[in-house]
Amino acid sequence: MKSNQNLRIQQLNDRMKVLSAIRKVSFPPTGWVKAIRLALGMSLQQLGNKLGVSKQNVQNMEKREQEGTVSIKALKEVAHAMDMEFVYGFLPKDGTLNDLIEKQALKLATEIVMRTAHTMSLEDQANSKKRIARSIKERTEMIKNEMPGMLWD
Repeated sequence: MKSNQNLRIQQLNDRMKVLSAIRKVSFPPTGWVKAIRLALGMSLQQLGNKLGVSKQNVQNMEKREQEGTVSIKALKEVAHAMDMEFVYGFLPKDGTLNDLIEKQALKLATEIVMRTAHTMSLEDQANSKKRIARSIKERTEMIKNEMPGMLWD
């Protein structure tokens, strides 16, 4: 991998490490906005006044949040109106960005090596399982180092 890209990946991994604790947080069934508004004892009208919108607009926004169709901009505005911060991010499902790259590189390497191995077996030049496994490992490392665009196809 290029050093510039390595640096970007490491910086993002560091940021994601901080966010990984939120993975365990369950979202309130009503959505965050409504749950916090109710916990604070704030009416729809009061939040609407802070946002400069009607209570119906607040109610619609809370519904959109619950449905997952609310905009990030709207959530940022509500957070600001409630004197809070809005935080969001992305986390790899398993581990780090490096793990994600490794997984994808291994998948691609396996496809490439197995395609070649199949062709060779058709020509009576089959390789041993050990040699195929070594080739997959070597190809995986090559792909990780080069980070070709086709890695994500």
